[in-house]
Parts: sequence; C-alpha cells; structure tokens
Amino acid sequence: MTASTARTAPPPPPDWQRRVAHAFSRAADRYERLAHAQQAMGEALWARLPARAERVLDLGCGPGHWSARLADRYGPDCRVTGLDLAPGMLEVARARHAARARWLCADAAALPLPAASLDLVFSNLAIQWCPDLEAVLAELRRVLRPGGRALINTLGPGTLAEVNEAWSRPGQPAALLAFRSRERHLAAARLAGFAGVSVEAATRRFHYPDLAAVMASIKGVGAQAARGERLARADLARARQRFEALREPDGLPVSYRLLTLLLER
Repeated sequence: MTASTARTAPPPPPDWQRRVAHAFSRAADRYERLAHAQQAMGEALWARLPARAERVLDLGCGPGHWSARLADRYGPDCRVTGLDLAPGMLEVARARHAARARWLCADAAALPLPAASLDLVFSNLAIQWCPDLEAVLAELRRVLRPGGRALINTLGPGTLAEVNEAWSRPGQPAALLAFRSRERHLAAARLAGFAGVSVEAATRRFHYPDLAAVMASIKGVGAQAARGERLARADLARARQRFEALREPDGLPVSYRLLTLLLER
C-alpha cells in the first residue's frame, strides 16, 4: 500500500471510500500473486495468534487468504468472518474459499456485528485505508468480548520512502497516501478504551528487479487509489532514473514502516 514522508496530509476526498473499494475490487484477481510484501508482513502477525478462538474477524480480508487460514487453524468449532469494503475482493474470496468463512461487505468504522461477540480480530494492512482511525478502533473494542484481542498490522510514515523520492517533483511531493504515526495509533487505542495497548514499529525492506516490478507490486494490490493521478511519460523517465540511483545488489529497494498493534479488551 502507499504512504508519504512526514508531512501534513490533505484530507481524503469525499469519494475516498468509493475509490478505495473500486481500486481493490479491480485488483482482486491478481492480489495474492503480487502481494508478496503484504504476505510476508502478515506472517509475522500470524505468529502472534492466541492458541484458541471461537469467533474471529478478518478485518480487510481481501481475497480471503487469511480468513481461510484462520478457519483451518481454529477448526470447525470456530466461526470466521471475512469483512472487506471492496465487493470485488469478496467475490474472489467466495469463489476460492466458499463456506470456510462468512463474508461481509462493510465499513470498518461501522461494523455490522453485535457488541462483545468476538474473541479475536486479525487485520493485515487494511486500516491505513480508513480515514477515521478513532472510529475503527472504537468499533473493534465494541465487538470484542472482555479478554478478547485485536492483532493489527498497518503502516506508518516512511513507508515507500524510495517511491516518494523517485516520484517527487520540486515543490510537489509524490501523490502517495500519508500514514499516521505510531503515537497517533497509541492515542487512538487508548481513547477507544482498550485495557492493553502496544504498538511496535519495524522497517521491512523488499527488493524488485526494476521500476515496472515496483509499480506492479503497488498497483496490483489496489494502492493506486491514493490520489488517482495520471503519470506523464516524462514523469516515468525521471522516476526510473532516480530509482536506479537507489539500486542495491539485491535490486531496487522498497521500504515499509510496519506498525503492529496488539490490543486487549
């Protein structure tokens, strides 16, 4: 997904959620094939799962990869719900994973779930797309049972720093989504009323053979929704030259500033 360097983020446009849902719906068929970085970061979150859970929500489930794995991990007595804003993602999830979970198309800031009904919320790289962080975390606390927990991966400032540098023009930063800080997530979780709050930060770096592969990894997972700008040929040539200056022995680097939220109800 996308981010910016530390700067004041403009408010999202009025049709932001429609754009995000449309972009991820378009990317649904190829998401898992291109989301190597997202999958790697999700594996680190997976290692933190509790031993048992009977009611689980996969928030921002995409094409259902993690939902299906959660159903397998916790067995037939566990009910897994995969929820996403993008109808296209849920179509793919239903086609690939059928009845292994129930699938809901909904906004994370207005969950169509009863209060105190979940043992676990798992969310890998989804809430950065939600404009109202406080509302999302308040909803997660509402739907979790006492003693329940939320395990969340999201992204912070510094994500895609190399992309930002390559695409920026004088006086005009790259049109990338500005992510919220670790401190903002801590404050929002405490405001929501979680009894236990931890936000860990780490930088994960991935390498790609060329600029086309970098852009495919971003666009292929729906991240072109950030601002929707069209790129001129001259912009592409300049970005390619700048990115090549950053090349390392393993390829062109792309950094993600990973924030892992461990929240206990």
